[in-house]
Amino acid sequence: AAELVEAKNMVMSFRVSDLQMLLGFVGRSKSGLKHELVTRALQLVQFDCSPEVFKKIKELYETRYAKKSTETLQQQPSHRSSDTLAIHPSYDHGGSLPKTSLTATNIDYPVLYGKYLNGLSRVPPKISKPEVRLVKLPFFDVVDELLKPTELVPQNNEKLQDSPCIFALTLRQVELIRNSRDLQPGVKSVQVVLRICYTDTSCPQEDQYPPNIAVKVNHSFCSVPGYYPSNKPGVEPKRPCRPINLTNLMYLSSATNRITVTWGNYGKSYSVGLYLVRQLTSAELLQRLKTIGVKHPELCKTLVKEKLRLDPDSEIATTGVRVSLICPLVKMRLAVPCRAETCAHLQCFDAVFYLQMNEKKPTWMCPVCDKPATYDQLIIDGLLSKILMECQEADEIEFLVDGSWCPIKIEKERSCSPQCPILVLGSSDVNGQLPPLPSSAENGKGSAEVVDLTLDSSSEE
Repeated sequence: AAELVEAKNMVMSFRVSDLQMLLGFVGRSKSGLKHELVTRALQLVQFDCSPEVFKKIKELYETRYAKKSTETLQQQPSHRSSDTLAIHPSYDHGGSLPKTSLTATNIDYPVLYGKYLNGLSRVPPKISKPEVRLVKLPFFDVVDELLKPTELVPQNNEKLQDSPCIFALTLRQVELIRNSRDLQPGVKSVQVVLRICYTDTSCPQEDQYPPNIAVKVNHSFCSVPGYYPSNKPGVEPKRPCRPINLTNLMYLSSATNRITVTWGNYGKSYSVGLYLVRQLTSAELLQRLKTIGVKHPELCKTLVKEKLRLDPDSEIATTGVRVSLICPLVKMRLAVPCRAETCAHLQCFDAVFYLQMNEKKPTWMCPVCDKPATYDQLIIDGLLSKILMECQEADEIEFLVDGSWCPIKIEKERSCSPQCPILVLGSSDVNGQLPPLPSSAENGKGSAEVVDLTLDSSSEE
């Protein structure tokens, strides 16, 4: 592994002539631009670095820099400028890495693009720094990390910056994409996605786009999610920041892919990462939740008892708590009762509709208490699932102090009680008589109108 890293770093410092000699030595194509030669050479090191190839890389490295050092000493024996310090041979002296001047004249392809080659840094940092981490997304399983979150560094003072990077897929990764199923026409379940976030190492970061973002893959611009329209006056429309699918515009082969991220440089720092992911559907997440997220009915019963246990600091004793069997999201009877373990309430919502809604617009907020309810925190209430099967008639139940429950059916009858007087008045029609006039005479205007209409209708007959 140490030799592999050493070989990669030596290749990254090669010039075009060195790269051509190395590729010619193994019988590979020597034509193309420098970044293509670098990519080809790095692939050689990564997948086919035999002892002979490693020896040739070291020979080219030592030949070039030994020659350069001799020329430098002959030309400037008493003066050392910044140009002569561009790169020094140092692999044979304690294993330190080649040093590169940061002057504009010395910034070449490896400096600008080296760190984007499948996550390989040209000069790995000597002191390990905290890395930027992205939050885990429930609908995306990470298969491979193609590029660790890397900071977008402005190259000048312009407000609009272009940050290019290149990478190549392995044959295994290409086959995974090609053989994956179609989620919809033209959209594979295995994808290469680009994720962007703030450069902040304090905690996992959510996806956040920089201003004026545009993503170009090879020769075509990629579709980036637009803004949600705002119905409220004075409220700016929000933009859903999600992983950007690059798969359709990529070369599904060993060829090099070039990605250019255009972004607005307005003071905030952003990092980008590339991932090979498998996108899941809400049905797959539901099945996974049913497999690993069901809470045993006895544990749920214990939770009910704890909720109803008398609080010594409270003057009011709670004898029961009502729970609706109707989902607050769609106003339909619960099918898969679900809630977050972090929620303080016993009321559940339907996991089917909750996952479908977050598949379309991920917010992961509990519809009952409006607090975060992420996928990893969701549980299926085993007790309420059992109650739903046993209680088919009622739409509401009451949990009692001992953990038992009873259906609430009387409420429907009571809710009809205001209509009883109307039914009693109407029941007088059984005898074939009109409602008594004095009952309507209490309202002066109403009685006059009724009498007039009756007289008119009788006179016409």
